[in-house]
Amino acid sequence: MAPCSGACTLLHISWMSGGDMAKPLLGHRSTEGDCSAAPPGGRTVGVLGSGDFARSLAVRLVCSGFKVLVGSRNPKRKASLFPAAAEVTFQAEAVKKADVIFVAIFREHYSTLCDLADVLVGKILVDVSNNTEINHHKESNAEYLASLFPACTVVKGFNVVSAWTLQSGARDGNKQVLICSNNQEAKRTVAEIAQAMGFTPVDMGCMSSAREIENIPLRLLPAWKIPIFLALGLFICFFTYNLVRQVIHPYIREQKNKLYKIPIEVVNTTLPCVSYVMLSLVYLPGVLAACSQLYYGTKYRRFPDWLDQWLQHRKQIGLLSFFCAALHAVYSLCLPMRRSHRYLLIETAVKQAVEKRMTIWVEEEVWRMEIYISVGIIALGLLSLLAITSLPSIANSLNWREFSFIQSSLGFVALVISTLHTLTYGWSRAFDENQYKFYLPPTYTLTLLVPCTVIIAKVIFSLPCIQHRLLRIRRGWEKGRYVKFVLPSATGEFSSGETSSNV
Repeated sequence: MAPCSGACTLLHISWMSGGDMAKPLLGHRSTEGDCSAAPPGGRTVGVLGSGDFARSLAVRLVCSGFKVLVGSRNPKRKASLFPAAAEVTFQAEAVKKADVIFVAIFREHYSTLCDLADVLVGKILVDVSNNTEINHHKESNAEYLASLFPACTVVKGFNVVSAWTLQSGARDGNKQVLICSNNQEAKRTVAEIAQAMGFTPVDMGCMSSAREIENIPLRLLPAWKIPIFLALGLFICFFTYNLVRQVIHPYIREQKNKLYKIPIEVVNTTLPCVSYVMLSLVYLPGVLAACSQLYYGTKYRRFPDWLDQWLQHRKQIGLLSFFCAALHAVYSLCLPMRRSHRYLLIETAVKQAVEKRMTIWVEEEVWRMEIYISVGIIALGLLSLLAITSLPSIANSLNWREFSFIQSSLGFVALVISTLHTLTYGWSRAFDENQYKFYLPPTYTLTLLVPCTVIIAKVIFSLPCIQHRLLRIRRGWEKGRYVKFVLPSATGEFSSGETSSNV
């Protein structure tokens, strides 16, 4: 194999319009009809293996215009599993007629191909295998395959794509196909095949990257660990705080057993607190980053690692905020279904009859609840929009201005409306001394601290003097240096100039 060239850095190969996907494939029966109409005369590609991934790979290749040869140890029995346009034959026959061969078998079965070593000389082998554990072997599967067949060129690729994605089309799953090899020409060939199948190949460099590529499908939510622990930490803190106020306080002070509130009422009081604070934590790092840029007068100074990590996890934090808000909505709808609620309702009615009161209508409380519920529904709707547009399939259909408007502008509106939702819930309770159990303030007053800080900071940053300075910094202006800049004037025209002053 050719030695690794200097192009071992990450190279993103652009999407080719000519490699657009064919119709999505939903099963073997429907794929057979579509694939039989694929244009003939394309590159001949071999597939060794007859498992689920091999079958899905053959289907996708046929529907992308390739001539597919499937090599199997028992072709007669396996032929019915593949589309009619794919030729199922013995492994030796498939290897002879194809220059690019997808090895879709497990690592422990690589040695069974040693009898084909003479026929495989000069061929490109695409290793699509994965391990069962991270770093399970000292060397990657692709490196092991290359050691068994030194006369072949091995390319690692397609292991991060699922069989479902291959059958249903790249639009219904991850588009990226990570590729690595020590041979640039072989990588280019496999990249062209990936593009023709409708995927986006990404050059990960030399064969030494295969170990990392094989570990990617085995990692369980690597970007979600910190946000999940953050959400759990907030939930435990608020749950404990609400438990003390709603259950322990009545038991100690009034000898009332309120343990029945724990499964529904205490949890339902905790979830909006977590959601509200998590939503504010999505926009707080942006405020801190802006403060840092204003303080140092440059955008080229690196943020601290903790702030950089925080900025990278905003998407996950926002989705967890939406998850907690959705659970809060479901729990709230279930409140009237509880047996305890029915008992309290009957008890209130009996008490009203004994006291001979004709009505218990309180105009202020009626308006408070109407506004509270209405604002909450709007906030949940906006959070739903933010969550949907954060999905890759939706985000890819938006340009940068549309995505920024939804995630930044509408996100801030969602935070403001959530604050109004919280304030209408509290109303005047913050000034009622009976609401301070064990001298602890109501829970909602604690949740207001971070969101109100973010809102106030955003308002300050929107002031013309601050906004103008921040805009200049983000366009390259630095404090204490002569920098040529071009900014839009109040009339909408652009003016240029030079400055070194700290204004």
